[in-house]
Amino acid sequence: MALFHGFLFSAQPGQMSENLPACAKSSRAYAHASAQAFCVNLRDLRETNRDLRETKSNSAGNWPILSPLHDLKDMKMRLVLFLALLPGFALSQSTNASLNEDYYHWIDRYEVKAGRVVPEIFTSVKPYKRKAIVAFMDSLHTRDGVFTSRSDQFNYEYMRNDSWEWSGAETNSSKKPLLKKLYKKKSDFANVDIPDFDLHVNPVFYFGTGKDSRLSESLFTNTRGVEIRGMIDRKIGFYTYLSDNQAILPSYVHDQMLLNPVLPHETFWKTFKAHGVDYFQARGYIDFNISKHIYMQFGNDRTFIGNGYRSLIFSDYSPPNLFLRTNVKVWKINYLFQLNRMTADAFGSIAGSSDGRYPEKFMAFHQVSVNIGKKFNLGLFESVIFSPRDSVNRSAFDLSYLNPVIFYRAIEQQSGSPDNVIVGTDFKWNAIRRLSFYGQVTIDEFKLSHLKAGDGWWANKFGGQLGLKYVDVAGIENLDVQLEMNTVSPYTYSHYTQYGSYSNFRQPIAHPLGANFKEFVGILRYQPTPRLNLVAKVFYAKIGRDTTGVNWGSDILKNNKFHQNDFGNTIGQGVSNTLTFVDLTASFQVRHNLFIDVKQTFRNSKSPVAFYNTNTSVTSLALRLNIAKRSYDF
Repeated sequence: MALFHGFLFSAQPGQMSENLPACAKSSRAYAHASAQAFCVNLRDLRETNRDLRETKSNSAGNWPILSPLHDLKDMKMRLVLFLALLPGFALSQSTNASLNEDYYHWIDRYEVKAGRVVPEIFTSVKPYKRKAIVAFMDSLHTRDGVFTSRSDQFNYEYMRNDSWEWSGAETNSSKKPLLKKLYKKKSDFANVDIPDFDLHVNPVFYFGTGKDSRLSESLFTNTRGVEIRGMIDRKIGFYTYLSDNQAILPSYVHDQMLLNPVLPHETFWKTFKAHGVDYFQARGYIDFNISKHIYMQFGNDRTFIGNGYRSLIFSDYSPPNLFLRTNVKVWKINYLFQLNRMTADAFGSIAGSSDGRYPEKFMAFHQVSVNIGKKFNLGLFESVIFSPRDSVNRSAFDLSYLNPVIFYRAIEQQSGSPDNVIVGTDFKWNAIRRLSFYGQVTIDEFKLSHLKAGDGWWANKFGGQLGLKYVDVAGIENLDVQLEMNTVSPYTYSHYTQYGSYSNFRQPIAHPLGANFKEFVGILRYQPTPRLNLVAKVFYAKIGRDTTGVNWGSDILKNNKFHQNDFGNTIGQGVSNTLTFVDLTASFQVRHNLFIDVKQTFRNSKSPVAFYNTNTSVTSLALRLNIAKRSYDF
């Protein structure tokens, strides 16, 4: 210890903090793959100097504090020192970047632009960890040079500033903090950054107003809340989000609530004034590493599986729910096991949710994702919806589903369980620079003999997705296109009990349209200047709707024992409904995570049934801080 103290603390005590580069003053604790990049954790040396921060540098030679290392002529001694200190940062912990359509597009865009699979992040598993995002962006910056335009450079700086505890971004320091204490960092209202404790506190608000062509009163959104994240001893991460919300929503959202009296994306709600809604949202989790390659999270939040705009297995459409997640990332493989507690049914009416204990069910999910070569990723997944309260388990929790490395269908068959198992696969192919293809297939039930016969057997239930991402279209910087097709056969995701349907709080876990549809998605994104983002989204869908007392396979909450026909079923059967949805948004970032949104939405729904035959136009304006845009894309 004395020897280490001698050469590590050769700088004068008064000069030590000034001499450290910004990245060394931060709590960032990951190592670059390049030979000149490694980080050193000095926590074990704080016995002699408690005020020394955890440190990291891209090159030991850049540090005045480590300059004596250059006097070590024996390279083995340097290696021994590095390996001795390695365990101190191997377990450093990171929270997630909350799911956000624009934020995640920027991340995925640069992998597509590079034309290769970047191993720091497996993009089919969301949310991403902040530490991984920084390593991902730095890897692309160093190896691929994808940040070529002014907007790209702005996005790179923005991402590093947003997770400065890992990047040590010097550009995140404010020149004039508010009241000398607040917003010392551009990305944080308040923060603490000491070796044993890292804390980031930010206010959240969303103030919006608008006009719906079918409503006499104005739309509005009023959200106030707080977001807190941090780490304890750089080993335990934590995150919490709380918000109180009141809103008058677009008419087509209210129409959906007339059919199914739950608030899209949310749980318990009550009425606000005549036609508004009032709800509270709480998300949070703790995060810790079991080993260098395995981490666990426990809390209440959302998950998204897939590379598309939609997911056919696990999307962020339904409300946040309780989860226990274990993730293994080693070599070219990422393995996710997750257990979720879902709400099997939600009691209430168009006047709001009812009080009381709601029945619960569980979802066990696992996915293995493998990078094959430099451009291709293949994933296999399986999930099961089950409940201790079904007729077979009789209040006994089936512990077999806690096995993270077993085939759920085999368990279901061995135990004679009525549980609902879905299997599937996804892929991503970064074919060339700026162009990527992706897809997803889910199989609920399947018999090859019926498929070959083409007899339209009702229980052949499946979904498919195929899409592409093309960035910097025709050489125009920051002009990106995404095209996607989704199709789901009738009765997919449904079950014959409320405990087996692929739903949470009476909302689809996968696609918001449920089942029995074909959909085309087109998204055009353009960032002409660093702070301005323009997004045009077009959805065109053909849906076969159910009618009262008749189950054509669209509503996943209906008992599928009472299907209309055993054979001759086709996608889109039932009441015809053609949906065209156009959403145009301009977002301007005033300062870090403070946005002004101007939005115009057109929704045209055509059907022989009057309820589904509507035409809606919505114009809105919003100011939001530290929160994603609100979207009701259905």
